[in-house]
Amino acid sequence: MHLPQHLTSIDQFFPPEEQRKYVLQLQGRVGLTRRRAEYFVKLWAYLLLKQQYALGKQPKLPLTQLDLPEGFVACTHRETQEIFYGDSERGSDRAAGMMIDKLVGLGLIEKNFDGNNICLKVRWRQPLLHSSNPENTGKNSETIQLIPDAFNPRIDTIPVASFLAHYYNWINKKNTIVPHRIARILRTWANHYPTGMRVLRHPDTQNAVAFYILYPVAAESEEIFFLPPGKSLYLNTDLEIDPIKMAQPGDTSCTSLHVRGWQIDFPYKNHNSIQQLLTDAIKTLGVVHKDFPNLCDIYTLPMHPADQQLASALSFQNTTPDQMRSLCWMYIALDKFVSIDIERAMSTLKFE
Repeated sequence: MHLPQHLTSIDQFFPPEEQRKYVLQLQGRVGLTRRRAEYFVKLWAYLLLKQQYALGKQPKLPLTQLDLPEGFVACTHRETQEIFYGDSERGSDRAAGMMIDKLVGLGLIEKNFDGNNICLKVRWRQPLLHSSNPENTGKNSETIQLIPDAFNPRIDTIPVASFLAHYYNWINKKNTIVPHRIARILRTWANHYPTGMRVLRHPDTQNAVAFYILYPVAAESEEIFFLPPGKSLYLNTDLEIDPIKMAQPGDTSCTSLHVRGWQIDFPYKNHNSIQQLLTDAIKTLGVVHKDFPNLCDIYTLPMHPADQQLASALSFQNTTPDQMRSLCWMYIALDKFVSIDIERAMSTLKFE
């Protein structure tokens, strides 16, 4: 069965009022603007229709509900340019490709190259989909109460490494960070000091969907916080030697803590999950403080403006900048951090 003419003019096949139902469900996720949500919904509908026609099926038009396409569907940058921008002058093929990379980083789609074509797969599952997966039935990521737990390197390493890689590839605007390298680093850190590594789990699947690490820094590495932050990047680079040495429990010369990893998988990154992770971090900090009794300084290095906004809301202050990378170390005294009114601090945040 041939594809209908102008299938990329998706409004003809999936009315805007039906699209808005999906856009409204997607809004509120960090990093997902309304425009990105609109582009994603149009792309989803296009991939679904293209696959159905390729399989010889006759979809009932106009669409009123989106089902998930099965697996990957070939889709060129020219097609996505027409889907996103139509006949306007606003976007080029290159801009469409960059938008696809943003949607990949947000965890909404996956991208693959089969040797001939770019292929896309829809990852997002919402309540409007009648899914048999318990993780996606009857509730969305805003209402799910995640479960704080210790990071378990045997079961959590690969899922956490995967969404960390998605995040770093998104902010770097190029897909170069591989989960395998991050997984190796996470297991190394867990072998040395697992106490500061925590996750939030999905209540149905027990999958880790959020992660942080409170990394006690050896006194000999504290100088790094007074140097341009680009010199300390490790998880999202190809450095073989960690530039920051971890302190050992009981080390009374350890005064600094680095919030070295802090990320929530994009489908779950909302006000509730951020507040949950912060509350758990303050509790965990009390345990870490017992192992390092002279801890008094906390540093973090936000990689994205949304994370910088969160750190500022929590009263972290900018210290050493890196003009070449638009990065800056941020600092807060431990005593001040543990007394923060998280709910009040979170009330100042605005999600796109």
